[in-house]
Amino acid sequence: MSGFFGCVSKRDCVADVFYGTDYHSHLGTKRGGMAFYDGKDFVRTIHSLENAYFRNKFEDDLPRFEGSRQGIGIISDMESQPITLTSHLGRFSLVAIGRIDNLEELTRELLGRRLNFAELSASRINPTELVATLVSLGDSFREGIELVQSKVKGSCSMLILTPEGIYASRDKYGRTPVVVGRGGDGYAIATESSAFANLDYRVETELKPAQTLFITADGIREITPGGKRKQICSFMWVYYGYPSSCYEGVNVEDARYRCGCALACRDEDVHDVDLVAGVPDSGVGHAIGYSNSRRLPYKRAFVKYTPTWPRSFMPQNQKMRDLVAKMKLLPNEAFIRGSRMVLLDDSIVRGTQLKDNIVKLTEVGARALHIRIACPPLIYPCVFLNFSTSRSTFDLFTRRVIKELEGTEEFSEELLRQYADPDSPKHAAMVEVMRRRIGADTLRFQRLEDLVRAIGLPKEELCTHCWDNSSYL
Repeated sequence: MSGFFGCVSKRDCVADVFYGTDYHSHLGTKRGGMAFYDGKDFVRTIHSLENAYFRNKFEDDLPRFEGSRQGIGIISDMESQPITLTSHLGRFSLVAIGRIDNLEELTRELLGRRLNFAELSASRINPTELVATLVSLGDSFREGIELVQSKVKGSCSMLILTPEGIYASRDKYGRTPVVVGRGGDGYAIATESSAFANLDYRVETELKPAQTLFITADGIREITPGGKRKQICSFMWVYYGYPSSCYEGVNVEDARYRCGCALACRDEDVHDVDLVAGVPDSGVGHAIGYSNSRRLPYKRAFVKYTPTWPRSFMPQNQKMRDLVAKMKLLPNEAFIRGSRMVLLDDSIVRGTQLKDNIVKLTEVGARALHIRIACPPLIYPCVFLNFSTSRSTFDLFTRRVIKELEGTEEFSEELLRQYADPDSPKHAAMVEVMRRRIGADTLRFQRLEDLVRAIGLPKEELCTHCWDNSSYL
């Protein structure tokens, strides 16, 4: 995942872009970057975030940008951004979030047209540079952006900084949010609406799928109208989103609260529980909903140590993932010892972190551990964003268990549907193996229909591919 922030203002906007981008730090740990137009030229800086926070890496760069009235920033778990390009459209900087599932196909097409690529990401073509190159093939920025949306399989939302203003475009099916805020001296554009509050912007509008707006300090102009089809990623509410953000009018924390309530309503057969806890951070909202619904005490059995340990989901090195996950959560023995607990987490991807957390709780004296997961089992790798994707499908806990149960790596779609069906014997067998592997007394997942109701949007407006491989497009 990634998150971007842009600003056009009648005054210096460097601080707004710096802090606005920093407010997206929960969406990435790999790379960060900012680009500004200072009235004469484009200035850019990019840093690795793998060993430091965004603020620490970029604070010393701010004097270089002083006086700039428009700029963009991004925090990414993938390639280096922004890309600055000189083309027949003029000079521009671009940031993009999403996933180009047909990257190799598009690369071959552009190389076949004798176009060049200058930047690499993990020894392959930088996807953001490919997007910038596609934009430059249009006769206008509108045509270039529409070309990107027509050719990319997956998703691509982008901000394009030009001397005249910023183009903001949401991916064609709205899988990621893009929201515009209005302040006293201009406008800001962000992935997370929560980035606006402390910077004195208020939400002006949320882009529709496939919509492109051109934004200056004086106003907003629609370039491409929004499409009718929408499938926003459900994980924005379950896991990725910041609690105070809203997407499509639905608050993240409120949706998580309702998820917890839904799990509690199906847990009436679970008795003799002393407390409810959540795995920080996203599990907390789910746990509070569960606790209040069942009138059980909520306690912080885990406390997150934040000063030196950022989010650890994405590192590709398994040993590093395990180490960071272990170090950043501290068990509170005063609550845990002798307690029978319901522990809520947002999801199980690889299973490593949850298993380690259960081991911690057992070691400090938990009597019983009932694990509740706020979404259904992840059975299908994401092809639209970069959630639950990896070098191997079998990095998914569910797929490893299915492989074990079936004795093969080849699964028909019909077979996978049986494992996704919460009422099927195969689903029950899969969950039982997962329960034993992680060491829980009981393990239950959210039902998809309950998750959809908790979010509050029609199912056809949500992407639920990771759970049921469905698509309404």
